[in-house]
Amino acid sequence: MGKLSTSATLGLDAFEVDPLELRPNTTEGELEQLIRAVYKQVLGNQYLMEGDRLSSAESLLRNGDITVREFVRSVAQSSLYQSLFFHSSSQYRFIELNFKHLLGRPPQAQEEISEHVQIYNEQGYETEINSYIDSDEYIQNFGDNIVPYPRSIRSVVGLKNEAFNRMFSLLRGSATNDSDKRAQLISSVAANLPTPIKPLAIGNGASYGNTEKRFTIAFSTSRSPARLGKLSRQECVVNYSQMSKILQNIQKTGGKIISISEVA
Repeated sequence: MGKLSTSATLGLDAFEVDPLELRPNTTEGELEQLIRAVYKQVLGNQYLMEGDRLSSAESLLRNGDITVREFVRSVAQSSLYQSLFFHSSSQYRFIELNFKHLLGRPPQAQEEISEHVQIYNEQGYETEINSYIDSDEYIQNFGDNIVPYPRSIRSVVGLKNEAFNRMFSLLRGSATNDSDKRAQLISSVAANLPTPIKPLAIGNGASYGNTEKRFTIAFSTSRSPARLGKLSRQECVVNYSQMSKILQNIQKTGGKIISISEVA
């Protein structure tokens, strides 16, 4: 018997599938499989009722009037996606799931999180979603007709090895979905610490071995959707062990995280 791969050992073999691509002369059965794959990927493996399906966008895709990329955009811009991941989740959780659902990878650094916090705060929900789907990274990896998939569970050029561990923390296995509203990677990404693979672990799976680091958290205290320049900006310095609790408190009181940086 051959040696099991790392992915199989970790229970990720269910995700090891060839990317689905819409090709000429695709059969109705193949097209239905592709549509369901888009829903599964973009909606984080949530159970989908027939009434939740986007019949109009599906018809456009079947008729060749839109590409798979535009169908992905329709799902991510839908009221269903907003209700599942935007209105009911913290801002950090929303952004890390956008990376997972639309680019097939976790955020790699705090700078990426901060960039998308700024995009959302300044330009709104629609622009935040489009920033992934219209990115060079999306187009280079998926083009117009490949369904996004969790590509960082494999070796990928341009992605750090840490991306595998973080993606595993977000996937949690094929029988789970993304209903957890807590950010899974907020501390490990902000602190640039390794994320050990801990199947079924409670919490975000970050390493707590280095508690001496200190971080400056910049945040706004306004509940209004005004531009960042008009918000009341504040900063606080916290230890790594305090960071998760402080971030939750800021978000519970209506604040928005602007940036997190390590104190030199």
